[in-house]
Amino acid sequence: MIARWILAAAAALLLAVLAAGSGSAPSRAASSDTAIFAGGCFWCMEAAFDEVDGVTETISGYAGGTKPNPNYGDHAGYAEAVKVTYDPAKVTYAKLLDHYWRNIDPFDAEGQFCDKGPAYRSVVFVGNDEEKKLAETTKEEIAARFKQRVETEIKPTTTFTAAEDYHQDYHNLNPVSYKYYKWGCGRAQRLAAIWGKPS
Repeated sequence: MIARWILAAAAALLLAVLAAGSGSAPSRAASSDTAIFAGGCFWCMEAAFDEVDGVTETISGYAGGTKPNPNYGDHAGYAEAVKVTYDPAKVTYAKLLDHYWRNIDPFDAEGQFCDKGPAYRSVVFVGNDEEKKLAETTKEEIAARFKQRVETEIKPTTTFTAAEDYHQDYHNLNPVSYKYYKWGCGRAQRLAAIWGKPS
């Protein structure tokens, strides 16, 4: 009886080792990059980027401030933002930037939609010279296209702190309250007025 038990356990262990080493095991992405965008309510920005093919993770948080340990009750100096992790083989930074512009009101200097104040300002946080050049070029193109001043800031990436757990994936975990907030805030209506209705 003991010998059979030992043999069975050994066989199960061998099968587990072989399965772990086989090609059927999940593989990690070859590479990934990150980008940080602030565009008002981070729930809405997270929802917007979750729909982009090639984006592997979105995290709501606080960006650009200096005070340690920002939180929802005290994040003075920070902007609500989303940290986007993406596969550059599937989506480029330029595509993400284009998606960002189409999900904000770039002409509002006071905040975004119904949310006003410094925490809700629109900011592209750039990580290198290439991102900075793309952000500046597209900002100029939008200003020329609409013949309006673009108020969105372009700043170097400094700090990012993830927001509290209850803010993460809010649009999926609380779909009714999220949709009510987004519509009540006038976000969908203003975006459609600027950019046209999504196709």
